[in-house]
Amino acid sequence: MSETKRIALVTGAGTGVGKRTALVLWAAGYSLVVAGRRREPLEQVVAEAGVDDTRSLIVPTDITDPKAVADLFAATVEKFGRLDVVFNNAGVSAPQMPLEDISYDQWRTVLDTCVTGTFLCIQHAFRIMKQQNPGGGRIINNGSLSAQRPRLQSSAYTAAKHAINGLTKAAALDGRQFNITVGQIDIGNALTDMTAGMYQGVTQPNGQVIPEPTIDAEHIAQAVLYMANLPLDVNVPFMTVMANQMPFMGRG
Repeated sequence: MSETKRIALVTGAGTGVGKRTALVLWAAGYSLVVAGRRREPLEQVVAEAGVDDTRSLIVPTDITDPKAVADLFAATVEKFGRLDVVFNNAGVSAPQMPLEDISYDQWRTVLDTCVTGTFLCIQHAFRIMKQQNPGGGRIINNGSLSAQRPRLQSSAYTAAKHAINGLTKAAALDGRQFNITVGQIDIGNALTDMTAGMYQGVTQPNGQVIPEPTIDAEHIAQAVLYMANLPLDVNVPFMTVMANQMPFMGRG
């Protein structure tokens, strides 16, 4: 297939890393399905990209809702007839707090969004990629550096992102015989609305509060594009893209 006919789906596409990745994929010739909780940011992304409705589909989606996810992937096939790339980017975190103070609802929100939502998207992508012709496809999960190292007082988010590690590995193994590649990108301090406060300081394991550097989300988007463009006999199981001077390697 030519690059102009490749179909990608991005969750959490209305803001931050998801938005920047969607713009980069459109610029590279992909047609895109953009999903997120709110329609307005998704419409703004499409407008900024300057693409028409032959290359875009907006589907407001709560990925914690199994029916909403089913509808998202059904709409994708109805519109474009196939699916080549999924970037499972949507996720949420809980406020930084002692483990014993996290409420059950906060715990469920993080796990339901980051883990169950990603699982549901992978499940539907597998069904499509196994049946389409030519078969196969690529799934890229947003793992975050919290899939490798915890931050202080972040048990829910850390647990969720460690679970993504296992889900990526299991899905990569299950998809191998069907030409479905599954990989993960772990992001360190991409500059988005969620990370803007890092300039004011982040609590470190020793209790110090220090400012942390960030990087332009464009670097993450270009890394996702690199993974997306690989032939299906090549996989990048795990990639880390981070601010070089952030206190990561010695964290924990």
